Amino acid sequence: QVQLVESGGGLVQAGGSLRLSCAASGRFLRINDMGWYRQAPGKQRELVAAITSGGNTNYADSVKGRFTISRDNAANTVYLQMNSLKPEDTAVYVCNADIKTTIIRTTSYWGQGTQVTVSS
Repeated sequence: QVQLVESGGGLVQAGGSLRLSCAASGRFLRINDMGWYRQAPGKQRELVAAITSGGNTNYADSVKGRFTISRDNAANTVYLQMNSLKPEDTAVYVCNADIKTTIIRTTSYWGQGTQVTVSS
């Protein structure tokens, strides 16, 4: 069974930094796109950043220049480095990965989420 396990959330003051990690475990053939989403109270889930298996990235406009997504394919892990954090970045951050589990099957998996709280 495939699992995504996140770590690195917490409480930080505005202007501070946090680094999130998400590691995939279980049996699979390969990991395609990986990404981070976030959901704040009363708001819809939104894409924060995504990265392809080849390293191409895209970001939400609100985090460009402050957040950096990266991945370690050998470790099946995706990271989100968050700098210059703002109170509006406060949300539950959730990892997502499109994982090829068999030759004909690719499934989108989600982590359990990690809370990021930025105080003003």
